[in-house]
Amino acid sequence: MSQSRTYQVRTYGCQMNVHDSERLSGLLEDAGYERAAEDAAADVVVFNTCAVRENADNRLYGNLGHLRPAKDANPDMQIAVGGCLAQKDRGEITRRAPWVDVVFGTHNIGSLPTLLERARVQREAQVEIEESLETFPSTLPARRESAYAAWVAISVGCNNTCTFCIVPSLRGKERDRRPGDVLAEVRTLVDEGVAEVTLLGQNVNAYGAEFGDQQAFSKLLRACGEIEGLERVRFTSPHPKDFTNDVIEAMAETPNVMPQLHMPLQSGSSRVLKAMRRSYRQERFLNIVRNVREAMPEAAISTDIIVGFPGETEEDFEETLAVVREARFSMAFTFQYSKRPGTPAAEMDGHLPKEVVQERYERLVALQDSISAEENQKLLGREVEVLVAEGEGRKDGAHRRLSGRAPDNRLVHFAAEYEDGEPANPRPGDMATVGITYAAPHHLVADSGVRALRRTPAGDAWAVRNGQAPEPSGASGVLLGMPAVGASAAATASAGGCCDT
Repeated sequence: MSQSRTYQVRTYGCQMNVHDSERLSGLLEDAGYERAAEDAAADVVVFNTCAVRENADNRLYGNLGHLRPAKDANPDMQIAVGGCLAQKDRGEITRRAPWVDVVFGTHNIGSLPTLLERARVQREAQVEIEESLETFPSTLPARRESAYAAWVAISVGCNNTCTFCIVPSLRGKERDRRPGDVLAEVRTLVDEGVAEVTLLGQNVNAYGAEFGDQQAFSKLLRACGEIEGLERVRFTSPHPKDFTNDVIEAMAETPNVMPQLHMPLQSGSSRVLKAMRRSYRQERFLNIVRNVREAMPEAAISTDIIVGFPGETEEDFEETLAVVREARFSMAFTFQYSKRPGTPAAEMDGHLPKEVVQERYERLVALQDSISAEENQKLLGREVEVLVAEGEGRKDGAHRRLSGRAPDNRLVHFAAEYEDGEPANPRPGDMATVGITYAAPHHLVADSGVRALRRTPAGDAWAVRNGQAPEPSGASGVLLGMPAVGASAAATASAGGCCDT
């Protein structure tokens, strides 16, 4: 294979898919491919698919159809399809799109370079779907989209049986990495300049079930707190049924574990939660919220909510609104229920008319937006330290601002100068202390200028990657880890999705 062959990875779905796409990019670069420029046609196009939305297959086949003319014009071009939809549909993909060269599943992403080469030599499609995990993804090379932040997968798969979710059948049963392996990866990332890691799992706080340690997750959080140079630790997404007091204590007592919790509610109605097979009820969820707030009054708690689950009554929906009012989430990812083929909920009675779901959805969004605005207003005049980010604010250039995340994960747009008007020149990965001057439902603004700037190894790493500083000798072009906080050219994952437990 020529060294000049280029690739592009297109990503759909959840954080786990984004993480997998970084591994796919790393594997391809390790095999000699080069990332295609944004405006250039790639020699190899890889689709990393999601299967949790009703129209996921239509979206995939539509995109494959758009590529067919390019494939017809250039027979050496290759198209690969992986991820959850590939795991689910298998041979159906090459039947409906015979111009696809490679189909691979969620358990064997490490096979992609070999399958591409086999398809090239044999001139026929290669379909390889494994039923269980072949290689834990974190052992594979990766091309991270961020120099300063990283995903670290601590588990894959899920042991839950939520009736709306197809993930367990596509990702398999939960598999846990050993704590030493996780911590070794985190230390390697920090050595490379990473300031923030997000521990990732489809049911992240069930970590340890495979090797029989019910407090393994809280121990892991505390161990991350002992890693010198690691500024921030986050995790996503925990399941309420596995949320224990030792995790709350570890969060409160470990300085670099951020006062932020994303915990999916899905519904505030205990009756609907039972139909969803969620294994907790309304009061259990609210007790966790109360305990977190008691231990960390400054914590920001966000959630996921599904509106219009089959059989949801107006009374059920009012219970969801009541939980939202009491929990006072900093934000919520709200979804209108849609049938997910292959799930028990898709076959349930009581599917609601679209107009009913839409009306409830709009009421929920309006309520949450008002709560988010009120909670953000409380931060006016407060001083926060933000991790300067890349690509977060779409209008930053017009407003002469930069963006970053506060410890509680709120998005802050801030003036790029010091308070006296002198240029501050913070780099992505640096830490800037700013004062909040304006609050909107989904972001904060700090227009009074930077009050303090702390240059960090993460900022140094960003400068090296972007050609603004010399590369240290012996540095590698393929790194371990996580995506940028903002969107990237290689990954366009939506919020929420199959990682939301």
